[in-house]
Amino acid sequence: MGDKSTLLTYLLWLVGGVFGLHHFYLGRDSQAFLWWSTLGGYIGCGWLRDLFYIPTYVADANGERAFIEKLVAAVRTHNKPPFSTTRFCGMVIVGYLWASVLMLAVPEDEVAGINWRFLLFLGPLACALGVWTVGNIGHEEGSIWWPLIAAYITSPLYFYFHIYISFLDDSTAFTLMVFCSAWAFDSKAKQWRRTPKKKKSLARRITTLGLCALLYTSLWTSYLYFNAKLVDAEGEEIPVHKAVHHFLTSPWWLDLKQSLHDTWTFAQAHGWSETWKQIVELSDPHGEQNAYKVLGVSAISTQSEIKAKYRALSLEWHPDKAKDPEAKRIAQEKFVEIQQAYEILSSIKSKRRSRSRKSDPEWS
Repeated sequence: MGDKSTLLTYLLWLVGGVFGLHHFYLGRDSQAFLWWSTLGGYIGCGWLRDLFYIPTYVADANGERAFIEKLVAAVRTHNKPPFSTTRFCGMVIVGYLWASVLMLAVPEDEVAGINWRFLLFLGPLACALGVWTVGNIGHEEGSIWWPLIAAYITSPLYFYFHIYISFLDDSTAFTLMVFCSAWAFDSKAKQWRRTPKKKKSLARRITTLGLCALLYTSLWTSYLYFNAKLVDAEGEEIPVHKAVHHFLTSPWWLDLKQSLHDTWTFAQAHGWSETWKQIVELSDPHGEQNAYKVLGVSAISTQSEIKAKYRALSLEWHPDKAKDPEAKRIAQEKFVEIQQAYEILSSIKSKRRSRSRKSDPEWS
């Protein structure tokens, strides 16, 4: 009997289940990586499903007698694992995703003088790996060769349509490749796992998952850097790596970078407490600076000057003076903004006068 806790498993499911943390705790490393790479079994679907299956997973991890007896009965009843719609759909989804990510990651243009498009022929391998990984979860297993052969046999259809025919046929052929790979595993390779998986050290498990995560992340990074494109306001496509380069040399970024540098320098000289006070003041928490801007006055303006400016602007932007409905709406918004600005400045100056009187010895 093991010592895996159902309560702790549910807690890990809640705080990190989308990334497969509860599966890692139970020793289901393949499923943990699948959840991580698909954000919870394809955007949370598998994560929600786990809510009902966690007791079974814990019973499996602990080797509970009732679970073992049920498994033995299933093995005796069925020569091979029966068809599972959930598992088959999982093989199709993950095979499709992994193959797509690999193909998207291959640079469309030459990099370092090399045309890397030959790596597209690893797409069927990525598809078969996805199918095989899902197929080998739990007490079912199978060789990778059947899904791999099926993927490569049907892949010429995809490459033919990708080069010569429309995108619709291209996508259809790609889906056909993934379905054939999943069908080959389910019908030809699938069998019961009759011997338990060898236990690995925690360090080895973390290292293996870390390398897989690094490879998967590298593929997405390659796609985003070399092939992904942004669309500007005029509908023109701009490669992300060029957009990033231009962003890093843009005035907005340079100003922000200088501001961060100035903040860091100030903090080193005056401490973070004083720096935070300055940040709060600069953020205009009371809306004072914006109120000055709305009324067109400055911080040294007297209350009389502020009041006179407020009356003039209120008269200028009074909604009753507007005839057109759209002009009336704009005037109404401006009129409210002027009133709010005046109220803010009046309140702030009143509080400051009150504090000054209290601090003056003559008022003590």
